[in-house]
Amino acid sequence: MQRISLFALVVPDYDAAIEFYVNAMQFDLIDDTDQGDGKRWVVVAPKGAETRILLAKADGPAQSAAVGNQTGGRVGFFLETDHFERDHSAMLAAGVTFEEAPRHEDYGSVAVWRDPFGNRWDLIEFAKT
Repeated sequence: MQRISLFALVVPDYDAAIEFYVNAMQFDLIDDTDQGDGKRWVVVAPKGAETRILLAKADGPAQSAAVGNQTGGRVGFFLETDHFERDHSAMLAAGVTFEEAPRHEDYGSVAVWRDPFGNRWDLIEFAKT
Protein backbone atom coordinates (compact mmCIF):
# COMPACT_ATOMS: atom_id res chain seq x y z
CA MET A 1 0.00 0.00 0.00
CA GLN A 2 1.16 3.51 -0.75
CA ARG A 3 -0.19 6.86 0.37
CA ILE A 4 0.90 10.46 0.42
CA SER A 5 1.76 11.11 4.05
CA LEU A 6 3.42 14.51 3.86
CA PHE A 7 4.01 17.34 1.42
CA ALA A 8 6.12 20.47 1.77
CA LEU A 9 4.73 23.97 1.60
CA VAL A 10 7.45 26.61 1.28
CA VAL A 11 6.74 29.56 3.57
CA PRO A 12 8.71 32.72 4.43
CA ASP A 13 8.67 32.19 8.19
CA TYR A 14 7.96 29.23 10.49
CA ASP A 15 6.18 31.18 13.21
CA ALA A 16 3.95 33.13 10.81
CA ALA A 17 2.97 29.86 9.12
CA ILE A 18 2.21 28.21 12.47
CA GLU A 19 0.19 31.26 13.50
CA PHE A 20 -1.98 30.97 10.40
CA TYR A 21 -2.38 27.22 10.04
CA VAL A 22 -2.72 26.39 13.74
CA ASN A 23 -4.49 29.47 15.11
CA ALA A 24 -6.60 30.68 12.19
CA MET A 25 -7.20 27.38 10.38
CA GLN A 26 -7.34 25.29 13.57
CA PHE A 27 -4.94 22.66 12.18
CA ASP A 28 -3.06 20.50 14.67
CA LEU A 29 0.62 21.23 15.27
CA ILE A 30 2.06 17.73 14.92
CA ASP A 31 5.76 18.55 15.31
CA ASP A 32 8.03 21.55 15.77
CA THR A 33 11.58 20.31 16.21
CA ASP A 34 14.67 22.52 16.09
CA GLN A 35 17.17 21.07 13.63
CA GLY A 36 19.89 23.66 14.25
CA ASP A 37 21.20 26.41 11.98
CA GLY A 38 17.78 28.11 11.99
CA LYS A 39 16.00 25.09 10.50
CA ARG A 40 12.97 23.41 12.05
CA TRP A 41 10.86 20.39 11.24
CA VAL A 42 7.35 21.87 11.45
CA VAL A 43 4.40 19.63 10.60
CA VAL A 44 0.72 20.57 10.71
CA ALA A 45 -2.47 18.80 9.63
CA PRO A 46 -6.19 19.41 9.61
CA LYS A 47 -7.81 17.74 12.61
CA GLY A 48 -8.16 14.00 11.97
CA ALA A 49 -6.35 14.08 8.62
CA GLU A 50 -3.78 11.48 7.63
CA THR A 51 -1.93 13.67 5.13
CA ARG A 52 0.27 16.25 6.80
CA ILE A 53 1.97 19.46 5.69
CA LEU A 54 5.64 20.20 6.27
CA LEU A 55 6.00 23.96 6.67
CA ALA A 56 9.40 24.51 5.10
CA LYS A 57 11.03 27.92 5.52
CA ALA A 58 12.40 29.24 2.24
CA ASP A 59 16.18 29.03 2.07
CA GLY A 60 17.76 31.32 -0.49
CA PRO A 61 16.47 33.45 -3.35
CA ALA A 62 15.07 30.63 -5.52
CA GLN A 63 12.96 29.18 -2.71
CA SER A 64 11.89 32.65 -1.55
CA ALA A 65 10.70 33.37 -5.09
CA ALA A 66 8.58 30.20 -4.99
CA VAL A 67 6.67 31.16 -1.84
CA GLY A 68 3.02 31.50 -2.83
CA ASN A 69 3.71 30.37 -6.38
CA GLN A 70 4.68 26.75 -5.97
CA THR A 71 2.02 25.70 -8.46
CA GLY A 72 2.51 28.47 -11.01
CA GLY A 73 -0.58 30.41 -9.90
CA ARG A 74 -2.96 27.46 -10.03
CA VAL A 75 -4.94 26.15 -7.10
CA GLY A 76 -2.56 23.52 -5.83
CA PHE A 77 -4.07 22.42 -2.52
CA PHE A 78 -7.52 21.12 -1.67
CA LEU A 79 -9.04 21.20 1.80
CA GLU A 80 -11.99 18.82 1.79
CA THR A 81 -14.76 19.37 4.31
CA ASP A 82 -17.88 17.49 5.33
CA HIS A 83 -19.74 20.77 6.01
CA PHE A 84 -18.94 23.55 3.57
CA GLU A 85 -21.05 26.35 5.09
CA ARG A 86 -19.71 25.73 8.62
CA ASP A 87 -16.07 25.77 7.57
CA HIS A 88 -16.46 28.64 5.10
CA SER A 89 -18.05 30.77 7.84
CA ALA A 90 -15.37 29.83 10.37
CA MET A 91 -12.60 30.64 7.91
CA LEU A 92 -14.15 34.03 7.10
CA ALA A 93 -14.43 34.77 10.83
CA ALA A 94 -10.74 33.86 11.24
CA GLY A 95 -9.77 36.36 8.53
CA VAL A 96 -9.05 33.92 5.70
CA THR A 97 -9.12 35.64 2.29
CA PHE A 98 -11.45 34.07 -0.25
CA GLU A 99 -11.03 34.99 -3.92
CA GLU A 100 -14.63 34.26 -4.77
CA ALA A 101 -18.05 33.58 -3.38
CA PRO A 102 -18.89 29.90 -2.91
CA ARG A 103 -19.85 28.05 -6.07
CA HIS A 104 -22.13 25.05 -6.23
CA GLU A 105 -20.99 22.79 -9.05
CA ASP A 106 -22.09 19.30 -10.12
CA TYR A 107 -19.17 17.84 -8.17
CA GLY A 108 -19.86 19.86 -4.99
CA SER A 109 -19.48 23.20 -3.23
CA VAL A 110 -16.19 25.06 -3.63
CA ALA A 111 -14.49 28.40 -3.04
CA VAL A 112 -10.89 29.42 -3.71
CA TRP A 113 -8.93 30.94 -0.82
CA ARG A 114 -5.34 32.05 -0.23
CA ASP A 115 -3.11 31.63 2.75
CA PRO A 116 -1.20 34.76 3.86
CA PHE A 117 1.76 33.67 1.73
CA GLY A 118 -0.17 33.52 -1.56
CA ASN A 119 -0.76 29.76 -1.85
CA ARG A 120 -4.11 29.08 -3.52
CA TRP A 121 -6.42 26.45 -2.03
CA ASP A 122 -9.91 25.12 -2.67
CA LEU A 123 -12.26 24.62 0.24
CA ILE A 124 -14.40 21.84 -1.15
CA GLU A 125 -17.27 19.61 -0.12
CA PHE A 126 -17.83 16.93 -2.72
CA ALA A 127 -21.41 16.15 -3.69
CA LYS A 128 -22.81 13.03 -2.13
CA THR A 129 -23.37 10.31 -4.72
